Amino acid sequence: MVFRNEIQINQRQCCLLADTYNMAFERISEEITHNLRFEEKNTKWSALEHPLRELHRIMKEGKLYIKQCLEPKDWWSKAISLNQNTDCISFHLHNLLSCIPIVFEAIENAGEISGCDHEEIYKKRLILSKKYEREWMDPKLFQIKFGKNYLISQEMCTKLDSVTKEDRWSLSEAISERRSPSTMPLTKHENQLAELLLAPRGKPFPISVLVGSKDYQVRRRLGNGSQYKEIHWMGESFVLRHFFGDIEALLPDISVLSSLSHPNVLHYMYAFSDEERKECFLVMELMNKDLSSYIKEICCTRRRIPFPLIIAIDIMLQIARGMEYLHSRKIYHGNLNPSNIFIRTRSPSSDGYSHVKVTGFGLSSKNNISKGSITYPCIWYAPEVLMEQEQTVESTNKYSEKADVYSFAMICFELLTGKVPFEDEHLQGDKMIRRNIRAGERPLFPCPSPKYLMSLTKRCWQTDPTQRPSFSSICRVLRYIKRFFIINMDHNPPDLPCPAVDYFEIEMSLLRRFVSFAGVEALKVTEIPFQMFAYRLMEREKTNVNLKEKSSESSSEGASINEDDNGFNMMIQDDSFASRVRLTRSTSHASLDTYNKASPRKVDGKATKQSGNA
Repeated sequence: MVFRNEIQINQRQCCLLADTYNMAFERISEEITHNLRFEEKNTKWSALEHPLRELHRIMKEGKLYIKQCLEPKDWWSKAISLNQNTDCISFHLHNLLSCIPIVFEAIENAGEISGCDHEEIYKKRLILSKKYEREWMDPKLFQIKFGKNYLISQEMCTKLDSVTKEDRWSLSEAISERRSPSTMPLTKHENQLAELLLAPRGKPFPISVLVGSKDYQVRRRLGNGSQYKEIHWMGESFVLRHFFGDIEALLPDISVLSSLSHPNVLHYMYAFSDEERKECFLVMELMNKDLSSYIKEICCTRRRIPFPLIIAIDIMLQIARGMEYLHSRKIYHGNLNPSNIFIRTRSPSSDGYSHVKVTGFGLSSKNNISKGSITYPCIWYAPEVLMEQEQTVESTNKYSEKADVYSFAMICFELLTGKVPFEDEHLQGDKMIRRNIRAGERPLFPCPSPKYLMSLTKRCWQTDPTQRPSFSSICRVLRYIKRFFIINMDHNPPDLPCPAVDYFEIEMSLLRRFVSFAGVEALKVTEIPFQMFAYRLMEREKTNVNLKEKSSESSSEGASINEDDNGFNMMIQDDSFASRVRLTRSTSHASLDTYNKASPRKVDGKATKQSGNA
């Protein structure tokens, strides 16, 4: 960032991103210094490996974004392609703020076994347990107490709210400077580009602004139809959607599509029209391929599942985030399926991670399904939609929040198994598949499949729409599942332990406690650390309740063996501390009372284990 002043487009956002990465490095360094010992890095730091590797990957992606904004290209070209970009705040900072709580938890886990002084270890645990007390289960108190560490101080939140507007203002100032009498006059085309950049999003401009550019060219058609084409314009590649119709009637839809701004929703950038010819061009960002084609491409006989689990979870989260944003805008998809999910590989060294975007809604979205890639579109529709389709010509339930959640569940099934839902039943025909779906039949997961991901998928394809979660709930659960997976990545997938509690039980508890969690407002990235913290706190509480129940059962069994057993009260101090060190990560933050109850009991001079892990 020595050359931060050379960034001409999105400078404030890039500087904020770089500064936040630096702050993250400082906070993590402080936590490691205070909790760990360098001489133990080869023996007791294993919990940090995968969380820090994930953080490193996230920071590399942010670095590539900053380099893209710093590239010495033509100013007009950079302004056209980058000025509406939402990746900085909504994508890279989202990933960072989701990862920071995971890294801190890993440092806490490693810190609990750091050192050899049992008294010091006990005191560290006692102090750490205070961090997860219920009094901090409040967004404002959390921000005051932990905001600096989790990068969401009031100062940071204010910057996040303002940098995008500041960059927009800087763009308008740069254009005014280029138009000033003291500089070389702009050409006709540059004046048109200036108007395009300053105009409200969605306002159509004459087609000549696009096709009149010197470097404009159509490179190839995309898909079976002729509606989509890849074009080269202003030094960049884009997708052009070309269609005919009553432009006046289409303006509301075009305005809505152009107003959408989210890193997991396909970006409709500029609109051009010719009213006389009733012709319209929409310029969109270019992606590599749709999810359906991508899964077929990477699946093979040697590979039973298309993606490593961590990649599948990341794709699911990105789709859910895009749908959460659309639903916050009261936009319901209706045709959510793998052909309407677009994929772009982030970089050659991205370890298989891709950028995922939702599309296929709006502007007669009922015709957007790719018939060539989907033999039976009904398999993506919810039972209530199929029922209504049989009763009426046009389904209204097709465009509903809960119907989209059902379709999402079918996408999750294909991501986790590599199989199209009901693919073994396609010979039965469309009518039979519809009847079976309405009767409650669902695809069967192969064995073994991760229980916690199967549970999420099955909740989303419930027959009763009211039993399906919202996309906001799905996003929170998926973030926490991703956190669980990253922390436990030292296990091979078949040996990966199951979470200690059901995350949807935690979600239901939090929905009852926080009205805002059940709201329809778009999520702010600054809310993520608190949501992760609240999940962690609730998980600890439920885990401790289970431990106490098991401990009481074990105590009663011990009492029946020897009523005169005083080993628990006469337990030597070394034994007590040694037992605490052996506690598993999921229970390592338990309260002092729970630690004492979890210590080994002596029966006839022999130590007996608790029913939980020791």
